[in-house]
Amino acid sequence: MNRLARETSPYLLQHADNPVDWWPWGEEAFAEARRRDVPVLLSVGYSTCHWCHVMAHESFEDEATAEYMNAHFVSVKVDREERPDVDSVYMTATQLMTGQGGWPMTVFLTPEGEPFYAGTYFPPEDRYGMPGFRRLLASVAHAWREDREKLAGNAQALSEHVREASRPRPAAGDLPPDFLSRGVENLRRVYDANLGGFGRAPKFPAPTTLDFLLTRPGGRDMALHTLRMMGRGGLYDQLGGGFHRYSVDDRWLVPHFEKMLYDNAQLTRTLLRAYQYTGDEDFARLARETLTYLEREMLSPQGGFYSAQDADTQGVEGLTFTWTPAEIREVLGEGPDTDLVLRLYNVTEEGNFLDPHRPEYGRRNVLHVPTPVADLARDLGESVEAFTTRLDAARARLLAAREQRPQPGTDDKVLTSWNGLALAAFADAGRILGEAHYLEIARRNADFVRGHLRLPDGTLRHTFKNGEARVEGLLEDHALYGLGLVALYQAGGDLAHLEWARELWGVVRRDFWDGEAGLFRSTGGRAETLLTRQAQGFDSAILSDNAAAALLGLWMSRYFGDEEAGRLARSVVRTYQSDMLAAPSGFGGLWQAAAFLEAPHVEVALIGTPPERAPLERVLARFPLPFAAIAPAERGEGLPVLEGRPGGGTAYVCVGHACDLPTRDPEVLAGQLARLG
Repeated sequence: MNRLARETSPYLLQHADNPVDWWPWGEEAFAEARRRDVPVLLSVGYSTCHWCHVMAHESFEDEATAEYMNAHFVSVKVDREERPDVDSVYMTATQLMTGQGGWPMTVFLTPEGEPFYAGTYFPPEDRYGMPGFRRLLASVAHAWREDREKLAGNAQALSEHVREASRPRPAAGDLPPDFLSRGVENLRRVYDANLGGFGRAPKFPAPTTLDFLLTRPGGRDMALHTLRMMGRGGLYDQLGGGFHRYSVDDRWLVPHFEKMLYDNAQLTRTLLRAYQYTGDEDFARLARETLTYLEREMLSPQGGFYSAQDADTQGVEGLTFTWTPAEIREVLGEGPDTDLVLRLYNVTEEGNFLDPHRPEYGRRNVLHVPTPVADLARDLGESVEAFTTRLDAARARLLAAREQRPQPGTDDKVLTSWNGLALAAFADAGRILGEAHYLEIARRNADFVRGHLRLPDGTLRHTFKNGEARVEGLLEDHALYGLGLVALYQAGGDLAHLEWARELWGVVRRDFWDGEAGLFRSTGGRAETLLTRQAQGFDSAILSDNAAAALLGLWMSRYFGDEEAGRLARSVVRTYQSDMLAAPSGFGGLWQAAAFLEAPHVEVALIGTPPERAPLERVLARFPLPFAAIAPAERGEGLPVLEGRPGGGTAYVCVGHACDLPTRDPEVLAGQLARLG
């Protein structure tokens, strides 16, 4: 075993038995590189990464390759989910050098941490138009011995480019009046009107962009069509619920099969908002099934949510999730229900999926729904209700059979930032769907994070595993968990949750704000010093930390009258406005912040005991009010919107400084909310 055996990260532990003499990230590794006068080989990945597994098997488990690495390098292995700060710095270097990024990421560094060569996956021998890893190792080792001065110059130049890339240049002036409409227009230019989504294959879910479009009447059609197409495709797990990572094609048909907490948490909220805008029960069904998946497979007994599930099962991608007609007949037998399933999910002998690395498993089928259920029911002369009842029974039997198969591995570390996304999803579901069970899961999560990841000074740790909280909390942890607490307050009415969100905003403001740059830095002043302090505005897979911080600041402005918080949020959007217009599909979170900035100041206070509020809350749940300060409370105290107002089950709807008459009548409240537009 190597040094990784002492780590808690599932990804690092996957490499603990490699013949490579791995070091975890830390000063000790760089000191060893200086002592031996060798470069550092930095390898970054994560536990559910398919190509990380491939490169590990081909190279890091190979004795000869490992022997060469051990002789000529200090090899450092990093879990990108555990150390997103390290990953972000060196991913920037990789993208600057190669024009692309991804994982596994392979970067060669000086003992001072400066990168001089970078790439992603390397095959063991020359192929795919890439140099073989062994040849690359020899070339780098030779250059280090024979051409050190040139490498040092490259490292210094690339390091300066990385630092320069982390210095956004604020745009002059405030946001133009047509800023939001230009954003929608630019998104429509890259929108796939036929299949949904943005751009070409591979297609990613982009929940932050969909959330923004749902708030814009001129863009809502793009979001709704995309959600419907994703929900019918193989991207969605038609039996077990939840979404896979992305679609390798433009039809949402064949996914990359890993499942991430962040995708499913964010998409649940998006589906719930789509349900509010349309009343379409199919959106509510997809949200419920995704939440059921998260509770069944990703919720720890303590109340924290795990990070991800692998794409592979026993080294075969998608083996757990794909089917042949014979396998379906074996479960369901012969008969009309089997015929229905084969037709609905388009399961054929030819199949639609083959793992190119394991062709011996043959062609299999990713379940998808090319014809909507209602249309197929009509074609068969059945009512939708009867058809759905038959289908649900067959799905349950297939899922039960699938659960007897070998299952993909689960990365069971708990990340605070991603748990903030899950907290918000379950809180929203409890409020919008009126199901107390979801709200209880959200409360348990908040108790877990407070008990295990919050330090006495109010800051958070980033990761929790095996009873141990590690890594200084990042901006994403404090901002995303703060947003989750806002959603929990809106759903449950416990002011302590909103006060905790306010405490986290205080940490965000104190430790991460860079006034000179007009944005938030991803790491705080107490964090480890890296090549540079990054700032993220682009939504790579989750709401960017600058977008999360801006949104949290706007909620603090709305609830507590914190004018500085609103000013900082506007500064962030101004800083990134040119990038937002140039690449609109990558900045959905900041587009949401921009829409929040321009939205009317709406407050909806519901004051009374939970039973007294319940009829009013059921009405409120029907209305999509993404930027309204929803304020449930038992008494008229604790917030400006509540102060001095009688309770007993009374609703107060205000826009700006003008309020409707208080009401205890749910129908009157419905009329007041409808007039908000």
